[in-house]
Amino acid sequence: MKISDLYKIFLKYPKVSTDSRNIDKDCIFFSLSGPNFDGNKFAKQALDKGALYAIVSNEKYALNNKYIVVENTLTTLQDLAKFHRKKLKIPFIAITGTNGKTTSKELIYNCLQKSLSTGYTKGNLNNHIGVPLTILTITKAHQIAIIEMGANHIGEIKLLCEITQPNYGVITNIGLAHLEGFKSLEGIQRAKKELYDYIKLSNGSIFINNEDKFLNTISTDIKRISYGKSGDVAGNIASSIPFININYKGTIINSNLSGNYQFDNIMLSICIAEYFQIKYVDIVKAISEYTPSNNRSQIIKTSNNKILLDAYNANPSSMKASIDSFASDKNSNKILILGDMFELGDYSSEEHKKIVELAKRTKIKSFFIGKNFKYHNTENSYDTIENFIKNLEENPIIDCFIFIKGSRGITLEKLVKYL
Repeated sequence: MKISDLYKIFLKYPKVSTDSRNIDKDCIFFSLSGPNFDGNKFAKQALDKGALYAIVSNEKYALNNKYIVVENTLTTLQDLAKFHRKKLKIPFIAITGTNGKTTSKELIYNCLQKSLSTGYTKGNLNNHIGVPLTILTITKAHQIAIIEMGANHIGEIKLLCEITQPNYGVITNIGLAHLEGFKSLEGIQRAKKELYDYIKLSNGSIFINNEDKFLNTISTDIKRISYGKSGDVAGNIASSIPFININYKGTIINSNLSGNYQFDNIMLSICIAEYFQIKYVDIVKAISEYTPSNNRSQIIKTSNNKILLDAYNANPSSMKASIDSFASDKNSNKILILGDMFELGDYSSEEHKKIVELAKRTKIKSFFIGKNFKYHNTENSYDTIENFIKNLEENPIIDCFIFIKGSRGITLEKLVKYL
């Protein structure tokens, strides 16, 4: 079936699913397959649950005319999203970066939606499957869209740009992450730059941190709108305890975000909101109303302690920035609980050692969870979260300000109920 014909079906039934466990009535189900599973096997289940059509890649599963056979279901999903994007005559903003892209996306959405009907990436749908799914939720009723792009190998951002066709681009920063796929910092830089390459070829514009020397160096021939402590949209930190507040245009913008590193995320959202002519009073309100969730920089008060929980993800760049910020906090009785950082490949041992040394220099009492950290530090180190929980039950922590950060797979959020 031609994409144009499939698109006619999509216009009549504009709901798409790739998960047979979560089916909306009259949706189109794409039977995606992977190295260890055959999505075609779930097509009938999806139809039984209410899907109107099932896209499959194996004829033997096509039992009737409710099945549409294609050569590759993933490519078809991506091509359908690309076809749909071309029909949408609204600005698309693509955002990527090592750290801050999800928080920035949420802040930007909060600001833009005050005046503009805004479509955006929900949750963590930022890969080669999530991006097309997000684009297919954007309708002609929307006035602007924000698409978050993640990547763990070279070429992925290029593909996502070809699907998204962004008019504007943002790289929040470039640091060490996903080194198993990228192999080196140079690999990460090359991959993220794919967004700038697309924006340049399409004659678009970028929003850029004026203090980021590398990003400025690689974008001299692209139309730029700058933000930061200097640039087109400039501000500074008014205060940072317990939350960071921004001095902008002679007034204070309050936030519910912890850490000086959040300054760049807030200034980016202000910059984009100003560019799209959102009223200043609405920008201030949008930023002050935003509260982080999903284990991202959440302040949690238990009966015994105050916790800064940042257990959604971790890499050397974000870990260092977070520890530095926490160390500058004036609270007494501070504690660091740090979990292993994943996907660092050959750099893993070296980067975990650096974080152990950094934590020791802060002189803050620190606990380390995971085999990588334990290899470099025997004191207050635990190879599993379960062993650390046993220690907490025997030696409870009381009346402390605790910073928790680690990769998602360590599941450090489990610690909250023991603190």
